[in-house]
Amino acid sequence: MGNQIIKIAEDSTRSGFYLFSGQVLSTIILAASSILIARLLGPTLYGQYTLALVTPQLLFIFTDLGISQGIIKFTASLRVKGKLNRAIKTVKYGFIIRLSTGIAIFALNFIFADSFAAILLQRPELTFYVRIASISVFFQAIYSTVNSTFVGFDKTEYNAILTNLQAASKALISIILVVLGFEIFGAIIGHIIGYVAATVSGMLLLMIMLRKLLRHKSKGIDDSRSDIKNLLRYGAPLYVSILLTGFIPLYRNIILAFFVEDIDIGNYRAAINFITLLTMFSIPITTALLPAFSKLNFTNDSKLGRFFELANKYTSIVVIPLTLVMIIFSKEIVELIYGPTYTLAPIFLAMYCLVYLLTGFGYLTLMSFYNGIGKTKLTLQMNLISFLIFTVLSPVFTSMYKVQGLIAAFIMANIASTLYGAYIAKEKFKAEFGLRTIMKIYIASFISAIPPIAILHLICLPILLRLITGLSLYLVIYITVTPILHIITKAETKSITSIVQKVPLMKIVINPLLKYQQKILKTK
Repeated sequence: MGNQIIKIAEDSTRSGFYLFSGQVLSTIILAASSILIARLLGPTLYGQYTLALVTPQLLFIFTDLGISQGIIKFTASLRVKGKLNRAIKTVKYGFIIRLSTGIAIFALNFIFADSFAAILLQRPELTFYVRIASISVFFQAIYSTVNSTFVGFDKTEYNAILTNLQAASKALISIILVVLGFEIFGAIIGHIIGYVAATVSGMLLLMIMLRKLLRHKSKGIDDSRSDIKNLLRYGAPLYVSILLTGFIPLYRNIILAFFVEDIDIGNYRAAINFITLLTMFSIPITTALLPAFSKLNFTNDSKLGRFFELANKYTSIVVIPLTLVMIIFSKEIVELIYGPTYTLAPIFLAMYCLVYLLTGFGYLTLMSFYNGIGKTKLTLQMNLISFLIFTVLSPVFTSMYKVQGLIAAFIMANIASTLYGAYIAKEKFKAEFGLRTIMKIYIASFISAIPPIAILHLICLPILLRLITGLSLYLVIYITVTPILHIITKAETKSITSIVQKVPLMKIVINPLLKYQQKILKTK
């Protein structure tokens, strides 16, 4: 790897690790608190609490305007060009826009809370709670903007701090207020305070960071009108993409309600909950890659194409085997958490996971690539293809094959959009996929699955022991097969070792695996 690519890879690895660790811990905190709050409130009150948050969460989508990703892209690229002042100005304009939209959406939700409760939720008695919950929209808009700024400035350790502060504050205050007898009101106030605490802390951290950065002089002419125009032009296609993707879950629920029985919907929802395990890996990866591609955007095509190939390769090395593990052990995972009554959930989970097998063809890297190089219209085109195919196919397939049909429509829509994005990336931007290596990753992942599958069918063990044994065996075989198939080379193990040294916690886990693979490569 070239020095510049190594430096960007170091930053991306560091960013991805902090984003991942922050998301994992916050997910655990929120999951535990949700279970406790659900038990304290009971099913009826917990259902009303959930419904009261629907409108603010739905309207929050309209506050972004694509500004969050615009901040990440422009702060990353302007810093690399030495235009720090303009990067900070871009942050300022982004905040002004998000503040304005946050206030507007909060006012809309607050004023029309009675209409939303009566018409959208069909529960006019929840008007007061919907109105109170609308306060969270404003703080959530600022919170997400702060987090985007930290990603753009490669300070994702602050993201991890804020994410966990938000989760911990929400959990603590909600539980205390519910225990004290405030019930739904207490749970909603806890939800709001979580965002307030994270937003205030984030703004303080941001001011400290920017004050330090402003001590250093940077070149670049201040062009406020141009910067605002670029930010809005960049964000507009992303905003439409966000609206399209945000509509899909609502549309999906309507299709399920029309064609599927309640018991199947319950199994489907249980399966979807486990997809969070994959998104905890995928979201940090795609978020960290956006500033990385932004930094390389102004360099020659060969560097950009080479970095895309490396990003896609290492994303595939992590996500593809993880996907197969979820598919193989879907029955054990569901039964361990939900018990044996959710008989269809393992099938739905295994089917849904198939979409992540598209990772080798750019499923998780293409949109970050296009957003990083400023081609957000191509991101919109990919989302539009996926949206249209799913919208047309899902009612037809669901009416014929129930939940399996719905998942099949979703997979087909993503296959079409991913292949389109991959074709454009290769033809117009000379992006390389390294298909020979990608095929080897698929082969290694499938080979590693054979012994665990044999264990599941031939040896009778308790569920937890079966799961631990199978996962351990899969990991050992996979990290052994990858160097044997020359998926990873001696030079790459050295580069990766150098990269992970910048993240102490990551180094503890990764270094032993790399040393083991280096020994295999040396013997081979």
